[in-house]
Amino acid sequence: MSVFAKLTLTEFKLMLREPLPAFFVLLFPTVLVVILGSIPSFRDPSADLGGMSVIDLYVGISVALVIAMVALQVTPAVLSSYRERGVLRRLATTPVSPMKLLGAQLTMSLITAIVSATLVLAVGRIAFDVALADQFPGFVLAFLLCTLAVLGIGVLIAALAPNAKAGNAIGTVLFFPSMFFAGLWTPREVMPQVLQRIGDFTPLGAGERALHDAMSGNWPNMLSVTVLAAYVIVFGLASSRLFRWS
Repeated sequence: MSVFAKLTLTEFKLMLREPLPAFFVLLFPTVLVVILGSIPSFRDPSADLGGMSVIDLYVGISVALVIAMVALQVTPAVLSSYRERGVLRRLATTPVSPMKLLGAQLTMSLITAIVSATLVLAVGRIAFDVALADQFPGFVLAFLLCTLAVLGIGVLIAALAPNAKAGNAIGTVLFFPSMFFAGLWTPREVMPQVLQRIGDFTPLGAGERALHDAMSGNWPNMLSVTVLAAYVIVFGLASSRLFRWS
């Protein structure tokens, strides 16, 4: 096993040692789908939702929730903690570079998001007959773009936060409005037009809309893809330039 693979596996084991973050990242989105899907009226098609049921929408929203929890709750806190405790600075004096640890943490975050999202989709399909993404390549594109976009924000938070507590606090502050525009509390389809438009330009709002397009059998709309790609580029460059090892 390569050094990078060992680092990635170690990062995953460290996450699992923290029961609360591990539960919310890996299991809570699926639990949310089970709870909502257990309500009979949420399984019935609704004219207000374009003929879809509430649970149809919330499977996609729960995938966005997975991304938000990984990128805004876990990543900033972990990376800020490493810098605060001098882990990255000490690694600079060893054959294992800090960049490898940063890459391992981001790889672990991406793999964790994929595992959790797969669980959400599987339970939605098996338990509540929610159709899988008819446009699978489009779904994969939307998922990867959204994950990379929000991870870029998470790394930028870690770059600017003075310590782990601040990183966690900033991530939490951004988490709630981000998930609001992704439709966690009110599905986008029943939001006022102005809120829908604002959400189209937020990373999780654009991500959820692109995921919804793919799950409905369409290719993700160009606006959402463009917005997500812009977030990936802008926040990726900003975080790489501003990230401090100590």
